[in-house]
Amino acid sequence: MYRAPRGTADVLPEEQPYWRYVEGIARDVARRFGYGRLDTPVFESSGLFVRGVGQVTDIVEKEMYTFEDRGGDHVALRPEGTAPVCRAYLEHGMRNLPQPVRLFYFCPIFRYDRPQAGRYRQHHQFGVEAIGDADPSVDAEIIELAWRLMSDLGLKDLSLLVNSIGDANCRPAYLEQLRAHYAARIEYLCNDCKLRLERNPLRLLDCKQPACIEMAHEAPRTEEHLCPDCRNHWERLLGYLRGLDIPYRVEPRLVRGLDYYSRTVFEIQPPEEGGQTNICGGGRYDGLMEQLEGPPTPGIGFGAGMERIILNLKRQGVPPVEEAPLRAVVIHLGEAATERAVALASDLRSAGLGAVLAPAGRSLRAQLRYANSMNVPYALILGDDELSRGVVVFRDMSRAEQREVPLENAPTALTDACE
Repeated sequence: MYRAPRGTADVLPEEQPYWRYVEGIARDVARRFGYGRLDTPVFESSGLFVRGVGQVTDIVEKEMYTFEDRGGDHVALRPEGTAPVCRAYLEHGMRNLPQPVRLFYFCPIFRYDRPQAGRYRQHHQFGVEAIGDADPSVDAEIIELAWRLMSDLGLKDLSLLVNSIGDANCRPAYLEQLRAHYAARIEYLCNDCKLRLERNPLRLLDCKQPACIEMAHEAPRTEEHLCPDCRNHWERLLGYLRGLDIPYRVEPRLVRGLDYYSRTVFEIQPPEEGGQTNICGGGRYDGLMEQLEGPPTPGIGFGAGMERIILNLKRQGVPPVEEAPLRAVVIHLGEAATERAVALASDLRSAGLGAVLAPAGRSLRAQLRYANSMNVPYALILGDDELSRGVVVFRDMSRAEQREVPLENAPTALTDACE
């Protein structure tokens, strides 16, 4: 029997209210902050991610789904959301718009990785990007948007972690100190970190192996090695966050996993803290446009995993707001009554009421059982006798009480009963 591929999951009808709830809140929050929606293709040129994300990142080296299409082009399923947005910004001349350009998106993300709780090989992301302004007030806006999203969703007891990893001016000197710190302890490093030591030393701080975590706690701190410009940016950002009354914790080990980040990085974590549990993460990427062969253009954004948000909503007992619930099952007995019942169900839907037709050819008892199984509050029963008299039986399912109402008044009667 065929099954969904490993690391993927079907979103069944009973799960859809959570997805619509998160999407609705996220869309509303983004628009309140002045962000417009952008949708990019599910696959792009592989080179976009190699250049943008970084050749020696885990995403590019181990996790990308890449293939050669029938035209001989090398393409990749989208492994992250920011590089495609930046490509669209450059391709469509958004540099000529008022800056920063504020964009949000919903998209599937594909990574060939070990499936984890709330993070699959195909998972889904809500993301926002503010491109074209380097001021730390924009960093504060992005972080506030992420924090407000979590608050509006009803999630509690979250932690905001922030750090500054410097830029191309001050980071090289810091990396030399970081290499020296780890080189003296190289025999205790995991195999991946032994490679990172030479190729991507900043990622040493992000390792989740216990021995490497202990060394990371003793490593030099990025914020202690910032140049004056980065120091000013960092201190102003923290001042803005205090002014917004957003609680935060400076986390020196926070570096994020992509090469394009500079200066501000942040994550939002649930009470079950850990590198594989964060709900939302992002940061500034002021050099990314140049890596994509565009003019120097600052940017900052974040991505929030939809599956992880929903997982935490369930853990915290936050129910989704029910959308257009079913209000009635239309029960029908007799050929003429069935024909009219089809039209009655349509009339109810036109009045904004959720209604379904009971399965044809069943007895009254069987159709009532069906109405019970659908958890509707009311059933409208129409037989040939009721049709001849121009009425419909209006049944309250919870009270097992019923009355007759004129057939043409059925939508109004159901509306009144549901208020």
